Amino acid sequence: MAIQRQTKTLLLILAFGVFGILNTEMGVIGILPQVAEVFHISITESGLLISGFALGVALAGPVLPLLLSRYNRKHIMLLVVSVFFLCTAVTPWIDNFYIVLVLRILPALLHPVFCSLAFSIAAGAVDSEESPKAVAYITVGVSAGMVLGVPISNFLATQISLESAYYFFAAINAIAVLLIALKVPSMAVTAPLSYGSQLKILAKPVLWISIVGAICMNGAIYGVFGYAAEYISIVIQVSPLVGSVLLFIYGVMNIVGSLWAGHLLVKRSKQTVWILPIAVGSIYIGMYVSTTSVWLSAMCIVMWGIAAGINANVTQYWVYTSAPEAPDFVNFS
Repeated sequence: MAIQRQTKTLLLILAFGVFGILNTEMGVIGILPQVAEVFHISITESGLLISGFALGVALAGPVLPLLLSRYNRKHIMLLVVSVFFLCTAVTPWIDNFYIVLVLRILPALLHPVFCSLAFSIAAGAVDSEESPKAVAYITVGVSAGMVLGVPISNFLATQISLESAYYFFAAINAIAVLLIALKVPSMAVTAPLSYGSQLKILAKPVLWISIVGAICMNGAIYGVFGYAAEYISIVIQVSPLVGSVLLFIYGVMNIVGSLWAGHLLVKRSKQTVWILPIAVGSIYIGMYVSTTSVWLSAMCIVMWGIAAGINANVTQYWVYTSAPEAPDFVNFS
């Protein structure tokens, strides 16, 4: 059964909101050298913008989605994207690095709230058998934010100015504010779950098994991706331009994998969950033995990107299906 047009519009808006948030989170990676230069600090210090954001997400993740789960979902989403917009719009006017750091951490605290709502709304907007396909729309927003944020912000910071990169982040979030305000209906929570009933899911062994599995799979993907640029330039030994093209291809394939995963989890969920770890391991073996051929390495990177996109959906599906009775709480990851 196809997703209805009105529901698909809602999913696209949610995906765009997630894109704006992930774009703001990951895009800073592309401007760290410019941040260090402008504020006369080391690259290590400028990296606090990344680690500080991550710390904010980690601290708020298990708490705020639960505390805010009983309030009107539209209002909460507007609050989150408005904070992201205001903090990024103000940042170019600040000349103190530590105030800039605070303006990074504040929206990070609300990051898990929006993502949790987006995933739970997507899953609940369609019939249960279609929920993986709906969630895939949101995951595409995650993938696009991670893929596009770094190159675009780096281009703006190097070719125009550091401020222009921040204005880009702000503009995307401003559009998200308008779309949610104008197109998303009010979503009052008519029968909110008690905090206690949501916390009860922590007693489920299958939830913890799913969380450990998700951590391992995400570690397998993102732990290696952190060294992708070095792998391409040092091991495969290609030019910076070819390296950039390969990373872009990886990103595009990530989005393709996200879309494909929605269909796989609807039709063959168990097989997909079982095969994915084997596929990822096989791809890494292929990357290890294909370093003498750029073309074979490029094929491995294509498959790696697809697997990474599928993984984002599989881990979300894995955790969500282990405790569907408390979607807002369990979806904070």
